[in-house]
Amino acid sequence: MEYSTFKIIDKKAYITLNRPEKRNALHPDLVSELKKALNESATDNEVKVVVIQAEGKAFCAGADLAYLQDLQSNTYEENLQDSNHLRELFELIYHFPKPVIAKVQGHALAGGCGLATVCDFIYAAEEAKFGYTEVKIGFVPAMVLVFLIRKIGESRASELLLSGELISALKAQKIGLIHEVCTIENLNEKVETLASSLIQNNSGESMKLTKKLIKSVQNLPLDKSMDLASETNANARATTDCKKGISAFLNKEPIVW
Repeated sequence: MEYSTFKIIDKKAYITLNRPEKRNALHPDLVSELKKALNESATDNEVKVVVIQAEGKAFCAGADLAYLQDLQSNTYEENLQDSNHLRELFELIYHFPKPVIAKVQGHALAGGCGLATVCDFIYAAEEAKFGYTEVKIGFVPAMVLVFLIRKIGESRASELLLSGELISALKAQKIGLIHEVCTIENLNEKVETLASSLIQNNSGESMKLTKKLIKSVQNLPLDKSMDLASETNANARATTDCKKGISAFLNKEPIVW
């Protein structure tokens, strides 16, 4: 059984969660399929942007609770191995060398909200709800906590993680969790416009280096961050994309990326 679909069209990789009857819950096999599709997208030179989307009314309801119940008889080591499976997915998206867009057409809850959180862009339908609801069932939003604090700060993250409350897409946008809210009818058009703009207007190498620097400097003291920034600046000047872009700009020529 396949829990997701994967296709590449016009330099865009579409990775689609396809368990609508289970509200796209994160079964381990689904996580494996997402990781496989992402790894293929990372090495495919034809792919410049990744879109993570979902079938059905929900984007992702979080962990597969029936599966979690089965895990309660596992040893600590077995549960740790299972936890690392999801951790690897989140880290893969967070550090992915190309922009990743989450197209959230419906509710993103618990681990499903975490899946969206680690993406670079989150575009959502106005009826979508967001929430880290783990505390309501005696669980812990452990892995997403690490990324959420980086994204919106400790105070806002604490409010969401400790309350477990659902928030509207508009509030999620207001606190900086997501980037764009639109009608469900316009969601696809908005995401396609963003993806096409990134592909047509931006250097893939520049976006890769910029994303890597964004993620790296957050762990470093200021002086080390500036060292890394200077090194990245110097290295970027030697790239083919930089030479191409500057030459085209000076010669008043259009840049074809």
